[in-house]
Amino acid sequence: MAEAPQAGPSIEQLNARLAKSPYNSWLGLAVTAIGADSIEMTAKWREEWVVNPAGGYTHGGILAALVDVVADYAIAAKNGAPVPTVDLRVDYHRAARGDMKCVGKLVRLGSQFTTAEAYVYDAGGALCASGRGTYFTAPPAPAPATKS
Repeated sequence: MAEAPQAGPSIEQLNARLAKSPYNSWLGLAVTAIGADSIEMTAKWREEWVVNPAGGYTHGGILAALVDVVADYAIAAKNGAPVPTVDLRVDYHRAARGDMKCVGKLVRLGSQFTTAEAYVYDAGGALCASGRGTYFTAPPAPAPATKS
């Protein structure tokens, strides 16, 4: 993915934000590239991800979390911060093993709701999971005025 001119946060700034979240840190997520409307991340495989020791493949909940976080960070790459998830749909394509490459893309950037999608690939480059989410991007409501 080619680097796009930066209007939003840098890779370093997004990685610093990821590091503040214990869960995202546990997932081993790191931003590797930012495009105009996309982001690439990696997730370091952990033994705790395994759902079936005989198969050694990653639990679907981990894949869903990767879809959610990566789609959310496609938005953060544009507006500076992740936002709350309103709705999420995940499709599972194959068993996932090893480190993951994740790609997030903006579908529609709205003033109140934004749609983004993500794709999770295994170490061999096979698509393991994909999904689309809706995220709440409206600015926070102003604080109520206090009476003096």
